[in-house]
Amino acid sequence: MATTTTVPDNLTRDQYVYLAKLAEQAERYEEMVHILRLLDSNLIPSATASESKVFYLKMKGDYHRYLAEFKAGDERNAAAGDTMLSYKAAQDIASSDLAPTHPIRLGLALNFSVFYYEILNQSDKACSMAKQAFEEAIAELDTLGEESYKDSTLIMQLLRDNLTLWTSDVQDQLDEP
Repeated sequence: MATTTTVPDNLTRDQYVYLAKLAEQAERYEEMVHILRLLDSNLIPSATASESKVFYLKMKGDYHRYLAEFKAGDERNAAAGDTMLSYKAAQDIASSDLAPTHPIRLGLALNFSVFYYEILNQSDKACSMAKQAFEEAIAELDTLGEESYKDSTLIMQLLRDNLTLWTSDVQDQLDEP
């Protein structure tokens, strides 16, 4: 059964974009909950390789982060807490078992830093995490295999782009009267 929602005509473009995102997330909510259950019940417990464990824990953190983006109050705090636990567990494994240039480790650093910036509003932590991941990868760039070179350098560019954006945001805030 389809439902309709009345939307006022006097919304700003940003408000329309926000409403569109909410609608998209509502459609995907049940799917995300199902995937989170699957991750907890099957995928994470059965993963034996570090690469798989990090991948699944990162995915779990990503889904909780998506939920946190559209929750409020206690529900947002709970989703943020679940995100932190998943990303931290993935980071612990990635730091000890995956090369700094590994695309999954870099993707984790990218998403974890976005979580700090967008959900926790900790721009300093977001910047330091992104910068550390970028610098560690740069230091080992010459050891990167051909098959993952494109993926790794693309994620490194995204880390650098975020750092540029975030540091300019911080500077803009400092410049405001």
